[in-house]
Amino acid sequence: MDTNPVLKKLGFSNDDRVVIIHADDIGMCHSSVAAFRELYDVGIITSGAVMVPCPWFLAAIGLKEEFPEIDLGVHLTLTSEWKQYRWGPISTRDQLSGLIDPEGYFYSETELAQHNLDPKFGRQELDEQISRVFQSGHFPSHLDTHMGTVAHPKLMSAYIELGLKYQLPLMMFRMDEMGWRNFGLDAESSKVVCQISEQLEKMEFPLLDNIRAMSLQDPDNRLERVKEEFNNLPPGITHFIIHPSVDSQEIRAIAPDWRCRVGDYEVFRNDSLLKFLNNEGIHRIGYLALRDLMPTNLFQSS
Repeated sequence: MDTNPVLKKLGFSNDDRVVIIHADDIGMCHSSVAAFRELYDVGIITSGAVMVPCPWFLAAIGLKEEFPEIDLGVHLTLTSEWKQYRWGPISTRDQLSGLIDPEGYFYSETELAQHNLDPKFGRQELDEQISRVFQSGHFPSHLDTHMGTVAHPKLMSAYIELGLKYQLPLMMFRMDEMGWRNFGLDAESSKVVCQISEQLEKMEFPLLDNIRAMSLQDPDNRLERVKEEFNNLPPGITHFIIHPSVDSQEIRAIAPDWRCRVGDYEVFRNDSLLKFLNNEGIHRIGYLALRDLMPTNLFQSS
């Protein structure tokens, strides 16, 4: 595949390794908000995304008062994965929407959410979450997806349309059909999305090259694992996912994987990691840099 044209627009070379260090799940609980606030202030991470339906959304979005130019996007949420700590849609309570499980919350698994939802209601819910962020007075930096739920034939077109509607960059990749199939789409949808992404790039819509994430399965040797991941970054623009939370009784009660989340927080507040990234020549950007590249001619007909 040809080199990502965004690299040149941002002043990088074709071989540069550029990373968006992205904190997921902000607002899921207080511990996530506290971790993001500190890490963003320290300056190693470059972006995050808020979960609008979650209890600590208002605290997360309130960080804009302290950081007026905060790089905070919308973590579009259609699932609620914890056993005893749940949330549901903000746009409807209609059981016919397919968004709500028998207990009255979002489904706990991506596949269940994708299978059951009515696409019309799914799009409305995503739209309402984005709208709620704008209503708060915050202009989000981008859109991405919680647990990859939008990577489905029922939702992918809505995801792209909402990026166009709100003039926001997407966590959207320059992948071939096989790449999109590995991402969760079926063969037909992969072909369509591949064609759409190619067309968007021709229209100068900024896209990403790669995605990497810190595992939530193994909390041991977290710093060494992070360095290994960064060492192995390919050229291009990579969306790099972490899930930081400060250690608290709250996060321990919510998430069985809390040790990994606390590990991400501890590693990314470590000064030695920033020195490592600089020594390796890894460049960090946020989604605000991509939002600045969004072409205005995309929206005249959307």
